[in-house]
Amino acid sequence: MGGFFGVAARRQCRTELFYGVDYNSHLGTRRAGMATFDAETGRFNRKIHSLDSSYFRTKFEKELDKFTGNAGIGIISDTDPQPIIINSHLGRFAIVTVAKVCNLRELERELLDQGVHFGELSSGETNQTELIALLINRGENFKEGIENVFNKIQGSCSLLILTENGSIIAARDKLGRTPIIIGRKDDAYAITSEDTAFPNLGFQHERDLGPGEIVEIFPDHITQLNAPGEEMQICSFLWVYYGFPTSTYEGKNVEDVRFKSGYTMGQTDQTCVDCACGIPDSGTGMALGYCAGHNIPYHRCISKYTPTWPRSFTPTNQAMRSLVAKMKLVPNKAMLKGKRVLFCDDSIVRGTQLNDNVAELYEGGAKEVHMRIACPPLIYGCRYVGFTSSKSDMELITRQIIRELEGDPNAHLDEYAKTGSERYNKLVEKIRERFGLTTLLFNPIETLVESIGLPKCKLCTHCFDGSSHF
Repeated sequence: MGGFFGVAARRQCRTELFYGVDYNSHLGTRRAGMATFDAETGRFNRKIHSLDSSYFRTKFEKELDKFTGNAGIGIISDTDPQPIIINSHLGRFAIVTVAKVCNLRELERELLDQGVHFGELSSGETNQTELIALLINRGENFKEGIENVFNKIQGSCSLLILTENGSIIAARDKLGRTPIIIGRKDDAYAITSEDTAFPNLGFQHERDLGPGEIVEIFPDHITQLNAPGEEMQICSFLWVYYGFPTSTYEGKNVEDVRFKSGYTMGQTDQTCVDCACGIPDSGTGMALGYCAGHNIPYHRCISKYTPTWPRSFTPTNQAMRSLVAKMKLVPNKAMLKGKRVLFCDDSIVRGTQLNDNVAELYEGGAKEVHMRIACPPLIYGCRYVGFTSSKSDMELITRQIIRELEGDPNAHLDEYAKTGSERYNKLVEKIRERFGLTTLLFNPIETLVESIGLPKCKLCTHCFDGSSHF
């Protein structure tokens, strides 16, 4: 996915920029970059680093003095190297994007046929942020260019542009699939994917940008360039998995949503267990809610070793992802021995992490291992945000099992997605058997939507029910 942060101030902005970008680190772990514009020298200062073997702070701390200027943008990216700097008829600008361009090849061909050239490559392919910048350049101004992006791409795109005037132009995806939040303090404005960045930097949450809204940010005011649209499809998985517990999107706090979803399940679940535990980190809030709803204690039967192990999908190599998934979570045998333990987790994608965890929990002495999942089964791959590194729907454990049951991985998907249907129950039972769980339950989509507290028509739930559109 990825997350960005920008700041426009009346003074040097490097400190807020550095820590603000760092507070987006949970949203991506492949590359990071920052750029500032120094009005005194008339220069952009930019640096991009790989995060494959290190964290953001360790890469940029020693170079921080180089980022002079009163305005800057930065990003944690799971895709291409960013920011990129462009010189065009719109002027010089730096740009970062949180985007997934599904029709990149078609747009690339269209631009090449028009005589446009690409200078950036990412893993041997066109850098999608450069493609977005070139689409912007087709407009007479930034507003028109960004609208061109919205009209051309299939997928999603939110972006920040740092201009040579020292302002930041921010545009939220046309359907608001990814969030952008504005923060304010006396001498600066900030804009970010995660308002978790605001409290410790002294910013107050001002408001969220609406779907398709475009604004230009200065140190002392904001100008709206394009009003928000009515239709929204914000990614529901932000609350399930990606979001940091203290973050809030559209007025709905991540931890509160996770607690509510667990509480509802705990109230209705009749399973007898001794305690519950969250699979850290994103399963913890749900497990605390489950314990409150089910009236059982919360025990830390498994802990994440945080000093060195990042998220399980971080490495691009599947074998390495599997190793990370296994090594980062440490079971506590003293808390497991002889107990009927219920675990809460955000989702089951491939099952890599779950497979190793369940085996170790039994080896650690657990008498029973029950699993509760915060969202419905993932039936469809994400076409809009890319919250997993899956390249094919067939990497989903659900599709593999549907193929085993039907001979066709695409058969009766609507029935497999319907909670309580015969095919749905058979799918859940097969997943339970495969991983040796005592019981397995997924939250129905109705509970997820109710816990988030937004109308279903405002949420993208495509990965559960195939309901969204480009």
